Amino acid sequence: MERLVEIEKFESEESNELTLRPDAWNEYIGQEKIKKNLGVFIEASKKRQEALDHVLFFGPPGLGKTTLALIIANEMNANIKVTAAPMIEKSGDLAAILTNLEEGDILFIDEIHRLSPAVEEILYSSMEDFRIDIIIGSGPAAQTVKIDLPRFTLIGATTRAGMLSNPLRDRFGMSFRMEFYNSPELAKIISQASNKLDKEIVHEASIEIAKRSRGTPRIALRLLRRVRDFADVADESDINHSRTQYALDELGINSHGFDEMDIRLLNLLVSAKGKAMGLSTIAAALSEDEGTVEDVLEPYLIANGYLERTAKGRKATRSTYDILDLPTPMTEEGTLF
Repeated sequence: MERLVEIEKFESEESNELTLRPDAWNEYIGQEKIKKNLGVFIEASKKRQEALDHVLFFGPPGLGKTTLALIIANEMNANIKVTAAPMIEKSGDLAAILTNLEEGDILFIDEIHRLSPAVEEILYSSMEDFRIDIIIGSGPAAQTVKIDLPRFTLIGATTRAGMLSNPLRDRFGMSFRMEFYNSPELAKIISQASNKLDKEIVHEASIEIAKRSRGTPRIALRLLRRVRDFADVADESDINHSRTQYALDELGINSHGFDEMDIRLLNLLVSAKGKAMGLSTIAAALSEDEGTVEDVLEPYLIANGYLERTAKGRKATRSTYDILDLPTPMTEEGTLF
């Protein structure tokens, strides 16, 4: 079952995201430091009539990496080719994409850390020297053909920056870490999106959705669409605060943005009474695989101080006990924290 607070994109959301996505700087809300620096670099590149340096965006899913790439293309008046690393299975696939680029074009590769080593090798020379070497034939008769490429910009996006190889990371001229959004920023995104959906939303309602959106625009827009459904069924002309609270409560999203899976994980950690719990133990207790726990359940809880990873395992923090309204466990020396 898909979780409404899941940060990964649902297959059914592709068209919805496209219609709600901003396509200019003045519409893009949040990530102010990134926007400011990128604005300078884009303006400088346009003045020199050069392609923008290669750009790497990293951070959790749903924070706007693809949207930023599309806005950069608009600002540079450049064509953009969008693909994902799992779709580039062999070096020939990448070579075909690169040789079809034109001067100043932008190539956006999502989840770039998932490129195979053989494909990465092709990328090194194309990023640095704007050239690819293709081997024709095999054995003693094999020949290397050098193909020059137009100057293009590679924009890479990854949720796992630590899995990028150093040679690939070093070839990006700019690297930006995407940060979680605060509630006022998300409320603006929600209000802007509701206008595109032709459904007005009162400010208090947008704040309520923002507080439960785990700092992630993708989740905020998903919750907005579900709350709109409740308002439409009730024949309400706008989305008001009381309807929003009712809808989100019915959907099982509490005031902290936690759903049933989050609560189960936190209760499990609290049951250890201050002791660290191993990842395999947690996964078994929740009937989930370790990758789901590590990549889906934990990031938001860690980023907001509800869960701590230690050398011995996972532990609940003081914030977890406070939020669950439980007393802090005691040790012989006193309280745990």
